[in-house]
Amino acid sequence: MTLSTLRRALPALAVVLLTAGPALAQDGPKVDKGDTAWMLISTVLVLLMTIPGLALFYGGLVRTKNMLSVLMQVFYCVCVACVLWALFGYSMTFTGDNPFFGGFSKVFLSGVTTESLAATFSVGVAIPELVYVAFQMTFAAITVALIVGAFAERMKFAAVALFVPLWLIFIYFPIAHMVWYWAGPDAISAAALAVSGAPDEAAKAVAQAKLDEVLADAGLIWSYGAIDFAGGTVVHINAGIAGFVSCLVIGRRIGYGRELMSPNSLAMTMIGGALLWVGWFGFNAGSNLESNGYAGLALVNTFVATAAAALAWMFVEWAVKGKASLLGIVTGAVAGLVAVTPAAGFAGPMGSIALGVIAGVVCFIFCSAVKNALGYDDALDVFGVHCIGGIIGAILTGVLVSPDLGGAGIVDYTTCDTAGVCQVGAYDMATQVWAQTKAVLVSLGWSGIGSLILLKLIDWTVGLRVSVDKEREGLDLVDHGERAYNL
Repeated sequence: MTLSTLRRALPALAVVLLTAGPALAQDGPKVDKGDTAWMLISTVLVLLMTIPGLALFYGGLVRTKNMLSVLMQVFYCVCVACVLWALFGYSMTFTGDNPFFGGFSKVFLSGVTTESLAATFSVGVAIPELVYVAFQMTFAAITVALIVGAFAERMKFAAVALFVPLWLIFIYFPIAHMVWYWAGPDAISAAALAVSGAPDEAAKAVAQAKLDEVLADAGLIWSYGAIDFAGGTVVHINAGIAGFVSCLVIGRRIGYGRELMSPNSLAMTMIGGALLWVGWFGFNAGSNLESNGYAGLALVNTFVATAAAALAWMFVEWAVKGKASLLGIVTGAVAGLVAVTPAAGFAGPMGSIALGVIAGVVCFIFCSAVKNALGYDDALDVFGVHCIGGIIGAILTGVLVSPDLGGAGIVDYTTCDTAGVCQVGAYDMATQVWAQTKAVLVSLGWSGIGSLILLKLIDWTVGLRVSVDKEREGLDLVDHGERAYNL
């Protein structure tokens, strides 16, 4: 079995429920309290990334008259995502139906109880399904909230209120299914053992057909062989290209390029950025679903790639502009966090440092030179940081996973023995990088085109943008009747 068919299932969120009997262990899948405790903590850490982390990071970057509008939009995103995820989002993402989106067997969390289990990335090891539901919920929440930064300070709240649920339903849930849905380690290893243990050729043919069926039960991008530890495609490219399309459709802010649009509080942005980094350990290390060495690898990589990207951005900015800014080093850190997300459990620490340096430099160029040259108004650099950083991380993950470069390799679940011990599969760099590239292209196309359609529909109904007078007055008063500061 080749690497492009099986790999250490992107220790992110790619798990299906354990529906069959125990694959290898006679007593069935085991639930470890340490794993469960780590996943509970990780879930809360990802929420911390969004509120207050992302909210404060974005809120500090806009002008005073629009600060509350950004905080409100981020908070609204979280609330809508949580409700839709429980109603049908989880079912649409993590049940089998077709390569593009899941089914409705888990609508209203039907069948999800305190006794039901979700698989991890080890044969015979599981976590409570409710914990997995909650962890996945936080990913949906932060992804749609990221988009808010691109159209900040000019999109009316009624349009935001429509865009958020529609985008989750038609963009996020399908892409998450395409990237992260698969049959699970227990089903694959059991089917593979049945092939090797078949008593004759006829039985072997039947077992092989079953194995092929299990392997085919996967999302489209998963079937390419693409790996994504914690959401380079699903979260960052997905949100980043949607933000880019939205800022193009809505247009530039009044006075953009002519008037000074200073952040209202860089201190608040630094606090938000620091909370993002802290919460990201739940995002990346938690995506392993188990408290083991791979979680430790993801944790270390989240430290070093982030620091390397922050320093790279700072020194390049210092060389180009003559000064090193706080906003620059914090934004560079976020770029590093984005880039290492798909690689966190696959790359080695030295590879992650190199990845961080590349992301810091390239994202700086996109957020300054490229943005200025093209003249688009991506208010808070969602495209330059998240989409570009996500593309860099997604493609280079296919390189850095190589054991020859210090990477962890990818486990082949068809090699597991009866004790559940599996081997790292063969690796071909060209094959893996091509799989990663296809994943990037599908994500860009689905989210970019889909977001354009949704934005046009909303523009034709309630309208996307506030009037010129209201934009000058500020969205805090216009949409919410409040002020951030009473001075």
